[in-house]
Amino acid sequence: MNVSLYQAAAALNANSQWQDIIADNLASSSVPGFRKQTLSTAAIQAGLMPASGLDSSGAPQFFSVPQTSVSTSFKSGEFNFTGDNHDAAIEGKGFFQVTLAHGTVAVTRDGEFRANAHGQLATKGYPVVGQNGPIQLDSNNHEPISIAPNGQVSQGAEVKGKLSLTDFENPELLTQTNGVYFLPSNAALKTKPATGALRNGYVEGANTNSLGEMANMMTAMRGFEANQKIIQVQDERLGRVISELGNPS
Repeated sequence: MNVSLYQAAAALNANSQWQDIIADNLASSSVPGFRKQTLSTAAIQAGLMPASGLDSSGAPQFFSVPQTSVSTSFKSGEFNFTGDNHDAAIEGKGFFQVTLAHGTVAVTRDGEFRANAHGQLATKGYPVVGQNGPIQLDSNNHEPISIAPNGQVSQGAEVKGKLSLTDFENPELLTQTNGVYFLPSNAALKTKPATGALRNGYVEGANTNSLGEMANMMTAMRGFEANQKIIQVQDERLGRVISELGNPS
């Protein structure tokens, strides 16, 4: 059994997956609240050699191949000043809650808020969850919107509601629907009060670094090329073995 072919093929798959993740991180680097994906690689036992593969001591021989897993980085992104009083960024731990199109509540760090078609405070059209339901704005009231550090939303002197922030003991268990929204659908998730304060007039940018992602892309490409070369070498070696053993003369 040519173990190196399996190992190189698994490494090719891992590098290809890494390139896809890097491309997604780069494409979303300008999206407010985007959380980048990271790829981890670990060696796993791929199988047990048959009895004919025992070594000189009579012990079975094992081999390993790389296995990948994808996780989300919840490190804070850079705060960008917008000057728009609808916007808010969370300083510290916590998530905004929004209601998606099918009624499911998701969490996000995207605080680029605007009024939707129904006059509700929303992000990308999805209503933001307040402590007493959606935060309804008055289209006839031309007073400026303001968001206090504790999440209280006012329109001029009139209080419209208070943003409902949440946090989790283990945010890595959140299910990503895209780079901005996450579903708390895992039964093992444990919620806890959010400790972050809001900064009005700012949005939190993506937590990706374009320069670092480009460097990762070059590393992934070089790894892909190296493992591709290993497969070519092993293929040529197998070809010679078959040719020579198949022609004893």
